[in-house]
Amino acid sequence: MEDKYRKNALKRILSTRGMGQVITAAIGLIILCIAFGILNPAFTSSKNVGNLLRQIAPIILIGIGQSYVLITANIDLSIGSVVGMSCMISATLMTKGINPWVAVLITVICCLLVGIVNGVLVARCQLPPFIATLGTMTIARGIAQIVNNNYNTDSIGNAAKGFRDFFYYGKFAGIYNTVWIAIILWVVFNFVLSKTRTGRHIYAIGSNVDAAKLSGVSVVGTTIKVYLISSFCSAVVGLTICATSGMGTMDAGNMYEMYAVAASVIGGVSTLGGQGILLGTVVGAAIWGVLQNGLQFAGAPVAIRNIVIGVIVVISVLLDVVVRTGKTKKKS
Repeated sequence: MEDKYRKNALKRILSTRGMGQVITAAIGLIILCIAFGILNPAFTSSKNVGNLLRQIAPIILIGIGQSYVLITANIDLSIGSVVGMSCMISATLMTKGINPWVAVLITVICCLLVGIVNGVLVARCQLPPFIATLGTMTIARGIAQIVNNNYNTDSIGNAAKGFRDFFYYGKFAGIYNTVWIAIILWVVFNFVLSKTRTGRHIYAIGSNVDAAKLSGVSVVGTTIKVYLISSFCSAVVGLTICATSGMGTMDAGNMYEMYAVAASVIGGVSTLGGQGILLGTVVGAAIWGVLQNGLQFAGAPVAIRNIVIGVIVVISVLLDVVVRTGKTKKKS
């Protein structure tokens, strides 16, 4: 009886939408770790593993935000600029003497406003998500630049030590707080996506927006929610960068929209919408981090690392399009 129950449970897990891609990506991740460990034993050292986890954590967070948006068959190009905006607003406020936690609250609210604008432009105004978020990407980067008069900020100082420990330097149970933040937010957003009505509505919109409307799904409300989640995750990453460097930099978050898409699509989230799970986003972010870290240990220049990541993203999207198109033709 127990064996039968275990088999049924295993079947349910394996039949989860997008689990096949996650398993494939996880196998690739294991192979990469073994290969880089053989090339350079320092790759598997406890010190490097700890640093690697801290590098992966922010990519998991922005990957979560982008995954939510991609599952609705949209995209958020403003992620990287919102990260920069978060970093600069929080650092500027702290250097002006504002309490660090008040600065955090103000920063998160400002970033959420970008998410609301994105959702309204895409769902209510019917703007193509590429164009809408390209515009807000430019606006958010402009805000990041103008908030401190086109200068990077000074050091946020010792008064922000608690802030820096919370978001980056502190540890709990031997694990850096940055990693704990990523774990906690992943658990929360994974629950929302997989166990709640909002999650079902997100998948419904990505699968067939017209059918979702006929089923009573609030397309506008749900779309705004996914962009809010994306902006919130970006805000947290911006705060992490600020805590890491101890200052605000105007180019913070540069190329992060690419990293977010990479984590999502490598982990099996479909750019065509309606498919993907956040476990895959974790695996995708881990592959990104392992590739960057491992190639660095192998002595590969930054240009080569970027080319490798870019090629993998293109191949992942291409395979998804081929598989999804093939399935559609078979159903027809």
